[in-house]
This record gives sequence, structure tokens and C-alpha cells, in this order.
Amino acid sequence: MIHILTHDILPVFAMLALGFAMGRGGVVGTVEARAVNRVSFLVLQPALIFPLMAGADLSGVAPRPLAAYALGEVLMFVLAFTIARRVFGRDLREAWLLGMATMFVNSLLYVWPITVLIYGADGVLPVTAVVLLDTAIFFSFFILSMEVMAGGKAWKATLGRIALNPVLLAIAVGALVNVGGVPLPQPVLNALAFAGPAAAPMTLFALGVILSGTALAPTPAIAGIAGLKLLGFPALVFGLAALLAPGSDWSAQMVLTAAGPSGAMPFALALLYGVRTDTIAPVIVWTSVLSLFSLAWLA
Repeated sequence: MIHILTHDILPVFAMLALGFAMGRGGVVGTVEARAVNRVSFLVLQPALIFPLMAGADLSGVAPRPLAAYALGEVLMFVLAFTIARRVFGRDLREAWLLGMATMFVNSLLYVWPITVLIYGADGVLPVTAVVLLDTAIFFSFFILSMEVMAGGKAWKATLGRIALNPVLLAIAVGALVNVGGVPLPQPVLNALAFAGPAAAPMTLFALGVILSGTALAPTPAIAGIAGLKLLGFPALVFGLAALLAPGSDWSAQMVLTAAGPSGAMPFALALLYGVRTDTIAPVIVWTSVLSLFSLAWLA
């Protein structure tokens, strides 16, 4: 457990912590971090997502444990959204993103690199399947839904932003390339391999800087949402996997993924669409810190 914590988990967490420390120390400002975050979202994340979508070999995917994980995400979102609205009195868009924060794990930029370090690139198909599920379905859903909620009656402008969203384009084109078996030229693969790996460290660093300006004192809403993420979601996935896919060797990595911290995307979407972040941001910080030990134990 200690070896996994020090050699595989902390090196990934270090970029978030470095950004947080440099932000608190005034070395890097929020304006700079927002610019880095935007570049990562528009350029680096599509470069990471596209080859994952285009080159994924889905022949070995075990559908039952993956379905258990997906069902857990849906149920956790509904529960957290309802609590955020009715118990904590948050408006529709903030409650929507708080619900997302409990079920949308930082799988692509955090858990996936950690599991590659632990199990090797050939031993992380379960986590890769979750990354593809979250990227292709749930992330797309939340981008689309936030666009609709932000667009009001300006449907043409909303549809235009959706059509030009680089992450959605990377997902859609990557899926078409995969299904169609279209070979990618080696120079394209080389360019993606050069740019894509920068997405995780740059995004985590920028997130750390931006979060450094956030008050971290736990309020009932912060503690409640973070508790649902850290305890409720892994327990729900564990129970559903035991019920729907008993004995599957995928279950351990499903639960490991569910135990990861809240993803950066709820926070990034809140910044993008002008939603308050005084609860979302501390949830990400607390779940990132507290999940260090649960991830090391489960791994």
C-alpha cells in the first residue's frame, strides 16, 4: 500500500498539489491558470481523447461489470442532484454539476495514469473502458445539457457551439474512425502522442492553481457531496457489481475507479458557464486529498 501510494499515486497527485502551492504562493495567478486550462480543454484533451476513442479495442470488454458501473453513475447522479436541490437549496445548474461531481471521477486525467503505473498499459482495460464510457456518453451528455441550459432560446447559437466543441468532435470523429476501421497516418499518430500526454499534468496543475484561491473550510454541502463521492459511490458500484457481475475480475478496478476523486470537468464546466464554484471547488480538493489513501488501499 505504501509503495503504491508513494510510487504510483503521489506522482500524479503532485501536479495538482504543485499548482495549489504555487497559486497560494502567488507564483502563478488565476488568470494564467485559466488560460492554461482553456488550452488544455481546447487542444490537449482532444489530442488525448481522440486516439483513445479511435484505437480502443473493445473486443475484450466485459459488459456486465461496465453496466454495473454505468448504472451506479446514473443512480448516484440522481441522488446527489436531488440532495443538492432539496436539502442544500442550490439552483438548477449548480445542483446539476454537484451531481456530476459525485459520479464523474477524474478517470482520464488521474485514475487512468495511476492504474497504468500500477498494472501496466496492457492491464487496465477495465479503467480504459470506464474512461471511454465517461468520455463518449456522460461527458458528452453534461456538455450538451449545460449548453442547452445556458442557451435559453438561442438554439442556433447553442447548436453551433455544440458542433464546434473540440472535445465532442474528438469523441465523435474518434468513434467513427474506430467503427470504420480507418487507419491513421503515422505523422498524425506521432503528433497526438506528443500533445496528448500533456493534458493530464497541465489540467491538474491549472486546476490546483485555480483551487488555491478557494476557501476550503467544509460546510454541510461540501461535506455531504464529498461524502457521497468518497463513500457512497464506491459502495454503490461495489454492490451493483456484486449483484450484476458476481465473481468478475473487473470488479476490483471498477471499485478502484469509483473511489477516485471528483473529476475536474464539473469545475471546468462551472467556470465555462458562469456557475458558482464555492462548493464544487472544495469538493474536488477534499476528494483529491482523501482519496489518496483509499486508492492506495484498494489498489
